[in-house]
Amino acid sequence: MNMVVKRFLEWIKLKEKLHKIASDPPLVKERDLWWVSFGENIGSEINGKSQLFSRPGIILKKLSREFYLVAPTTSQKKEGSWYVEITQEGKFMYVCLHQIRAVDYRRLSSRLGQIDSNDFDKVKAAFLRLYK
Repeated sequence: MNMVVKRFLEWIKLKEKLHKIASDPPLVKERDLWWVSFGENIGSEINGKSQLFSRPGIILKKLSREFYLVAPTTSQKKEGSWYVEITQEGKFMYVCLHQIRAVDYRRLSSRLGQIDSNDFDKVKAAFLRLYK
C-alpha cells in the first residue's frame, strides 16, 4: 500500500496567512503563467508543491481585478482530452483542464511569464470542446 502523507495542517496555516495579506492585486493578464498556491487537496485533486503549496498556473480569464480563472499545469507527460501540451521556454508543460478553478489574487506568488498565443488558443479550443 502506497502511504501518502498529506500536509493539511501546514496548508491551513499558509492559507490563513495568505487570507490576511492586505496588498493591492498584481497586474494580471490572460495567458500569464504564475506560481499559484493551489494547496493540499483531497484524492485526485491537484496539489501544490513546496512550502507555498504552489505550481504554475495559466490565467485563462480575468474575472475581476482580484479574481481569476486558472488552469494548473504539470511537467509530467499527460495524454487525453483533459490535457493540453504546451511549451514554455523550450520545456513541455501539460495544462490540466479538469482541474481549472477560480482563485483570489492572494494565491499568486510570482509571475513566470506568458504562454505563446498559439498555445493559449490550443488551450481555449480544448476547453470549449470539453465544456460545451
